[in-house]
Amino acid sequence: MHIKTILLALFLINPCLAFALQNSHQIIIKQLQVPAGFTVSIFADKLPNARSLALGDNGVVFVGTGSEGAVYAVQDSNNDGVADKSYVIADHLYMPNGVAYRDGSLYVAEVNRIIRFDRIVQQLANPPKPAVVYDSFPSEQHHGWKYLHFGPDNKLYTSVGAPCNICEPETPIYSSLARLNADGSGFEVIAKGIRSSVGLDWQPETNALFFTDNGRDYMGDDLPPDELNQWTANGEHFGFPYCHGGDISDPEFAAAKKCHEFTAPVWKFKAHMAPLGLRFYRGKHFPVDYKNQLFVAEHGSWNRSEPQGYRVVLIKFNQGKPVSEQVFISGWLTRDGKVLGRPVDILEMQDGSLLISDDKLGVIYRVEYQGNHG
Repeated sequence: MHIKTILLALFLINPCLAFALQNSHQIIIKQLQVPAGFTVSIFADKLPNARSLALGDNGVVFVGTGSEGAVYAVQDSNNDGVADKSYVIADHLYMPNGVAYRDGSLYVAEVNRIIRFDRIVQQLANPPKPAVVYDSFPSEQHHGWKYLHFGPDNKLYTSVGAPCNICEPETPIYSSLARLNADGSGFEVIAKGIRSSVGLDWQPETNALFFTDNGRDYMGDDLPPDELNQWTANGEHFGFPYCHGGDISDPEFAAAKKCHEFTAPVWKFKAHMAPLGLRFYRGKHFPVDYKNQLFVAEHGSWNRSEPQGYRVVLIKFNQGKPVSEQVFISGWLTRDGKVLGRPVDILEMQDGSLLISDDKLGVIYRVEYQGNHG
């Protein structure tokens, strides 16, 4: 259903509620700061707990959630920059955060399994029952929500978070990065020592895999840093729970381990920023300086004495390596510490615009460039 139609229906039922909903969105949009030439608008709303995003055929955008337990689909069928169709693909799922699309099928990662909806774009209004692709993940909810993405090798990549803030998991599957074939076969763990990764993407120029990782809590406001890591070979270990940020030994678990034994992050975010979804920009709609650079959604701190994060940043790369971090969108965190929204994931559309999900407000923003490319 088109957002304007929703607002009209709300107006007929409750004029004050409809006005408040539309007005609150405009207030938040006005609070957001972007570089010159860029604009932010609401692409879709009324998507409770909207998190991971995946692009299907015909411009259909699939939206995973966490505690809401639902998977949505939205579509801008008249190409005016606003979704005018909205569907619930499934509900009562177990934190279906991860979504990925390939060859007409939608793959959804719950905590304990991956399921698949076939020929989904042709059946949005009446979705089929899902097929189970893989169901051998742990059921532990703590850091159990999963990101899901197809790699250049056509395999599904995901992660299994640590079932704790800080611990040595007894089961090897925890704290890992894993991949499997689209039919569920060939499951393998390709990396260990990863506490909680909810975002990964491949660098266009090199096909190198980069992923975010959220650092442990209760080491203070400014320790340890959150991480951007690069995976290069099977069997790599990225330090958790023994070492954080490449050079900070854990006070509880580092007695028998040294930081030099592990793969260090290629970039360090400030502590508690909670970097989640990330996306290398491949399009031509933005100025050329953004080509092949990395956008990261910093979801924001939950236990810092003074909150920080709640923004989208751009990690600039040079010769395949990250060299700087700059703010791309801010304003979800006000000067007095009020949190207006929390960005989660980033998706590049076919026209080169970006979509950004917000699980606090249940909306998807659209970012486009209207400045001078020359």
